[in-house]
Amino acid sequence: MEFGGLFGLLLLAANIWAILSTVQSRSSTGAKIIWTAVILIFPVLGFIAWLLLGPKKSEH
Repeated sequence: MEFGGLFGLLLLAANIWAILSTVQSRSSTGAKIIWTAVILIFPVLGFIAWLLLGPKKSEH
């Protein structure tokens, strides 16, 4: 597997993790939809923005 393919696979896994964490957060439904859309439309920049500014996972 070349570097680009590996990077794409890692990015896909990271984006899936970010979306699942967003859905499980205590944020409003609107915020969840917006974050999910940002992550899907801008995979690299959306994931970085989510890491820095995104909703935190709910505490149990």
